[in-house]
Amino acid sequence: MSIDTVPYTMRGKQGAAYEIEGANQIAPGLVAFRLPGDLDLNNPARWNIGHHSGYVVAEAMTREFIVAGAEAIAPLYDWTRDVDSLTEEIDTDKVLAALGKHHCGAVHTHGYLRGDVSRNGTYTDADIEQAAAESDGMSAHDILLAMTNTVPWMGLDTNDFNEAHDRIATAAGAA
Repeated sequence: MSIDTVPYTMRGKQGAAYEIEGANQIAPGLVAFRLPGDLDLNNPARWNIGHHSGYVVAEAMTREFIVAGAEAIAPLYDWTRDVDSLTEEIDTDKVLAALGKHHCGAVHTHGYLRGDVSRNGTYTDADIEQAAAESDGMSAHDILLAMTNTVPWMGLDTNDFNEAHDRIATAAGAA
């Protein structure tokens, strides 16, 4: 399945607008996008569902989750409509239940972490080297457990997480 990239402008607080590069059209009126690195620095849930109006509908830790969540809510309403008419029609509990099945939630429900976690869901070769160095004597299983809930690993999609784990375990000589 191919997902088109579209221009998207996210509405922020007090009328601010943020041009989002790489937003993906999931369904008419709904896009999936990663928060820009300079926004919401303490929020580890970097992926969002956006309405064509610029408002954010939901957030998730991974791209996989946010795409699945957008696909789940797409058939519930005509998301191409304006916000005012949608607001009158939407059953918030129904939308949140559909999103929750895909590990998505309302904006700011994933909590905040101390410090800048804007890199969550991304990693570099330096991150691999550091994680391998910190895993001295750990088994591959222990490395996997240690990675699961720490930045930048917790926000990786499944394949990316598995690749990063394998690279760390190999670099650490873990079995």
